[in-house]
Amino acid sequence: MVENINIRVANLQENYLIAKHLYLMWQDIGVPDESIQSNWLEITKEYIDNARHKLFYQAFIADISNTIVGSVSCKIFAGLYPNIIKPEYRKQGYIWGVYVEPDYRRQGIAKKLMEEAIAYLKSISCTKVILHASPQGKPLYSHLGFDENNEMGLDLS
Repeated sequence: MVENINIRVANLQENYLIAKHLYLMWQDIGVPDESIQSNWLEITKEYIDNARHKLFYQAFIADISNTIVGSVSCKIFAGLYPNIIKPEYRKQGYIWGVYVEPDYRRQGIAKKLMEEAIAYLKSISCTKVILHASPQGKPLYSHLGFDENNEMGLDLS
């Protein structure tokens, strides 16, 4: 465990860093560079801007001695279909882009980032948190109490 880690809210100037971490996360899970759109930075920054204005977006940064080593993003889950359930019964938060620099992994940083994101989503009255886990992230998310869900997929490629 890292002792001198500071978890803080990301500022607007750090949108580039959040986007870069998302890009690196996709690389880490084996997505080839040629599969990623060349304007990934603009796409991600636009997504963040929209989510910040409409979906209570918040990002958190892990900082050790003024070196940023990780980040996580979270927001209200906008849904896949019209949400007709009252928010007090079903207001889902969504966590995405959990990333820690390779040299700092397995030291509890992702856990601290996740705890901060979960606390934020709870503070805005979310009733549930969802995420899509990479194989590397599943053990942490299970440890934090996330359970397997019934999402199913069919690869059409």
